[in-house]
Amino acid sequence: MTFYKYHGTGNDFILIDDRANEVELTTEQIAALCHRRFGIGADGLMLLRHADGYDFRMVYYNSDGRESSMCGNGGRCLVAFAHSLGLVTTHASFIATDGPHTATIAPDGLISLHMKDVAEVQINKEYTFLDTGSPHYILWVEDTQAADVFNEGKRIRYSDTFKPGGTNVNFVQQTKTGLNVRTYERGVEDETLSCGTGVTAAAIAATCTATGTFKTNITTPGGQLEVSFTKNTPTSAIDVVLTGPAVFVFKGEI
Repeated sequence: MTFYKYHGTGNDFILIDDRANEVELTTEQIAALCHRRFGIGADGLMLLRHADGYDFRMVYYNSDGRESSMCGNGGRCLVAFAHSLGLVTTHASFIATDGPHTATIAPDGLISLHMKDVAEVQINKEYTFLDTGSPHYILWVEDTQAADVFNEGKRIRYSDTFKPGGTNVNFVQQTKTGLNVRTYERGVEDETLSCGTGVTAAAIAATCTATGTFKTNITTPGGQLEVSFTKNTPTSAIDVVLTGPAVFVFKGEI
């Protein structure tokens, strides 16, 4: 099987061109392919499939082998992959598990992905919770470098509050220039170098009860991202766009 490896700010993926709809992989096989010691190594695996009325369909699996909810960095990487295949030029339209998406490809290679609208932002005393295509718990910290992302993230991810599906957990520090974000991702069950839906959730949560149009610079362990959106009400967001690089790493056969 031919595969392609891409990453979006260190969030890395195995990509497979399955427009012929011939690839059938078990949960165990996907987990094995994503394994960083015995496989190719990745945070997730994506199939690019045909979809009537769209440029392609995005089918996403976490590294545990299970099909998952939307992945923002993955979506941007799949757009870059579709561009390399000649399926799209400067604009893309695709369907994912959370519905339709559009994206633009800048001359410098940056991918701007339109995310789903956020219908509700739950502001609690200790955390903020919202769904940006995947569920995200936002925990405000003074220093992301000092945060115990793995242990504290795992505890929250598996807490009774978020059963049965669990949640992703983001440790967010507000800075003079934007936000620093580290994320524990469900399905990967570890910290990833970046999480697209996570930084999107953090940017929206950081505006608290404000309304207006916002643009936020995000620093993750894997690199820089930008999130823009409009809030007509304090607890919702529309026109949500995630912008950042999507980098081809290598092509191989396994």
